[in-house]
Formats: sequence, C-alpha cells, structure tokens
Amino acid sequence: MPTVSPTTITPPDEHVVTAREALEPLYERLELHTEATLLSAAMEAGWPADEATKALAALRLQDALNILRRGVTVIAPC
Repeated sequence: MPTVSPTTITPPDEHVVTAREALEPLYERLELHTEATLLSAAMEAGWPADEATKALAALRLQDALNILRRGVTVIAPC
C-alpha cells in the first residue's frame, strides 16, 4: 500500500508573499476588464468615448468616497 507523506502548512508569519502581493495582479486584471466592459457598453449605447470615460471616473470616485465614509480600512501601497 502506498504511503502518503504529510503536507506541511506554512504558518502565516512565514509566508513568502503577502496577501496583497498575491491578490494585487488579479485585482488589477479584474479592474481593467471591468473598465473595458463598462466603456464598451457605454459606447454601444451611443455615448462618446470621452463622456463614457468621464462617467466611469465619476463612478470610481463616488465608490471611493462611499468606502471612505463607511470607514473601511484601505490598504496603503507598500
């Protein structure tokens, strides 16, 4: 019968990368994909590209302000 060697789990204080370092590339890809999808939808609906870009920027600003008003902790860049 084959034997299975136990898998060691690295404790949190010994991780090679931080959670932020691991998540940031995915977050950035999702952000770019979302922005492209929203801009595409706005332009398909007849908005000029510059107006769609401004509207998206306004939405992002409003979202950031809402987060700050709720008192959610934002992780500062390293």
